[in-house]
Amino acid sequence: MTSPPEPASIYDWAVPGNLQPEPITLEVWRNLPEEFCREVELVNGQAVRCERPSRAHQAAASRITAMLDVAASGHIERNPGTCLDTSNDFDVLLWEVPAATIRSPDAALFECAPGDTRPLPASLIRVIVEVVSPGSRKADKLDKMAEYADAGIPFYWLVWLSDEHVLQIDIHVLDHTLGAYTLFRTLTPEQEISTIEVPVRIQVDWSRLAHLVRR
Repeated sequence: MTSPPEPASIYDWAVPGNLQPEPITLEVWRNLPEEFCREVELVNGQAVRCERPSRAHQAAASRITAMLDVAASGHIERNPGTCLDTSNDFDVLLWEVPAATIRSPDAALFECAPGDTRPLPASLIRVIVEVVSPGSRKADKLDKMAEYADAGIPFYWLVWLSDEHVLQIDIHVLDHTLGAYTLFRTLTPEQEISTIEVPVRIQVDWSRLAHLVRR
């Protein structure tokens, strides 16, 4: 049985004139419209369209960011003179040469930077978080894991969704000898609160990671 043809619009678009004319540099990225940059990531100078996250995905990212923010505030209180910040809406520059790679992680804990710093350099990131959805599994588990390790980011969290709750969080630590991440600890909701002490004391409240979509 013959498959139905794709919508004509894709064939109208797929013409040489619509190919990216040249690699996007960091300087160009900073001058592109913000609306465009929110829709794509940059991989070795090439724009890659981002998957539109589900409501559960967005809720998980927001709530984990809030937990990281509480951890940042607690660390600053215990260690005057330090400064940590969090975000779930930002770009991170992994490297600029030979061609720029800029990712938009779901959440992160990082050293403070001026508000107009865009994108944030990977050297400031202490914890980077990706929420795994069906369409992002390969990118999060393979591509981004390798890229974040190459960029030297110390901790990488993979947050696994199951329906509308978080099933588990895999915490990976960078092994500088191997230049790759190794699994440090897996957090699961059997405990009401999971506490991890590195790179700062972070508490994961599992009650906040269930029922991610209110009906």
